[in-house]
Amino acid sequence: MEHRGVPSGILLNFYVMAKVHYVTAEGLEKLREELNDMISVQRPAISRAIAEARDKGDLSENAEYDAAREAQGLLELKISKMQDLIANAKIIDESQINTEQVGMLNKVTAKNLKTGAKMVFTLVGESEANLAEGKLAVSTPIGKALFGRKKGEIVDVNAPAGIIKFEILDISL
Repeated sequence: MEHRGVPSGILLNFYVMAKVHYVTAEGLEKLREELNDMISVQRPAISRAIAEARDKGDLSENAEYDAAREAQGLLELKISKMQDLIANAKIIDESQINTEQVGMLNKVTAKNLKTGAKMVFTLVGESEANLAEGKLAVSTPIGKALFGRKKGEIVDVNAPAGIIKFEILDISL
């Protein structure tokens, strides 16, 4: 079977292919610990809460039961997403990182040419992003615009507030 001239096997592979999640070895370990906590601690706690609420009688008017079931659904969704992240994780080989151009795990110093403000951050995968720690996801508009660029380049970042020009001042490890 074909769809618009594309063989079905190729279409199936296209739709089945999962998004790769880039992480450090440390980041992958944190994801695994978080998943383990959800499965071995949070899931049984919610099951107990559902059982206790069920024991209180009429389920049609039992707000505790409804809340516990909703919490269970949200937790199962989180578990599913976490399992996907871990299953599709690609550990970044830190020995292969260079400072010739902006890449994963590079510490980048960039200057906003309009405001003169300097930013220093490390490009990481989405699951490890944390602005308070100076870790910026490569999937953000700034991360995407800077990725693969070299020191001294002027880069246009397509941000929600409009186009922002940045100069790459330094790339380090």
